[in-house]
Amino acid sequence: MSRGGAEDGVLSFEVGPMEALAPETAVGLGDVRAKVYGRALEDFVPGAVFVHPRGRTLDAGFLTDYATTFMEANPLYLNEPFARSQGYDGLPAAPHLVMNIALSLGVQNDSELAIANLGYYDVRFLRPVLAGDTLTARTEVEARRDRGPGKPGIVTVRTLAQDQRGRVVVQYRRKILVPRRSDAPLDSTAQPRREGEFPWTERPSLQVPRPRGGAAAGVVGADTLLDAFVPGRIFVHRSGRTVTDEHVPWTYKVMNTHPLHYDRLYSTAQQGPMSGEPIVYGGLIFAWLLGLASRDVSENAVAELGWHDGYHTQPTFAGDTVAALSRVLRVEPLAEGGGGVVRMQLVGVKNLRAEAALERFGEALFMRENDKRERGEEKIPEKIFEIERDVLIRSALPT
Repeated sequence: MSRGGAEDGVLSFEVGPMEALAPETAVGLGDVRAKVYGRALEDFVPGAVFVHPRGRTLDAGFLTDYATTFMEANPLYLNEPFARSQGYDGLPAAPHLVMNIALSLGVQNDSELAIANLGYYDVRFLRPVLAGDTLTARTEVEARRDRGPGKPGIVTVRTLAQDQRGRVVVQYRRKILVPRRSDAPLDSTAQPRREGEFPWTERPSLQVPRPRGGAAAGVVGADTLLDAFVPGRIFVHRSGRTVTDEHVPWTYKVMNTHPLHYDRLYSTAQQGPMSGEPIVYGGLIFAWLLGLASRDVSENAVAELGWHDGYHTQPTFAGDTVAALSRVLRVEPLAEGGGGVVRMQLVGVKNLRAEAALERFGEALFMRENDKRERGEEKIPEKIFEIERDVLIRSALPT
């Protein structure tokens, strides 16, 4: 290869035929690098901020491909003229996609060594993400709990994603089970390394567009308006979804790099319930459950406001069939603008019809799995997920 030159901002090279160099180049077995990604418990110093690599530009094709793969029924995420009639300046991303991107971008340099994701808390969607937007993410370590030598610790982190203008679009907390690097005591004097600012807002203001009218009549039905939601009511979402090996490419489409989800050699080397075939990334399971529920409860959702107290209670594998149920916890009509905020509990099960799960387990299906051990009760093996969600539901059909 000859020397290159720069002209008008372009670096150019003159190249000729390539010669094979491998046969003549010594193998340097004394200079081998095998980089490990993610962080051990010792690396999670409270106050540290990690800026995550890459970022992801979301084009309209990707948004609709995701929404249809995960069975979203709200036309807001499928139908651009409808979205514009509802006040959006283009096709918005489904909120669970935004959450998945935010979490997954952070896997490489915070949780790629993690044993398990223990819970989601205080998830808030601050403003819509539209086709063409680019998301980046960063994480701050909030707390670290050492459970003693030989045991993984528990780390609480706060993560947020920003668009290309630097505006925060989603923020949330989560707890992660993280291995130790050694049994040595943690360094209590370690100073946190902050790779950048962390614009978290403890009580954020959520931005929801106002409808403009037009192009909306007949797109949604009347049986999922606000008056369909009564505290205590249970919605059985009768369709299930069999998960196939499609979960492997989708794991990286949303930028998750944890090998537990796509590397059989890695997953079979694990211990306990996590050992075996690659485990389906929980964010995808969550998305499928939301999609299965959407025809019954969120077709008329104006916005997904947030999620809280969410847990993956059992792993899911390719070949499993997942199903969902929703329970109304609270309804708060808005004083102005019509509609109201509905708090719902979403529950997921596997390899069991939703109606069969309700008949078999009854009230126990909606009890937090983490509380059952203290009550001396058995966990439900078929139950895979639980979370609470706040959804803004319109009270009249759009025109």
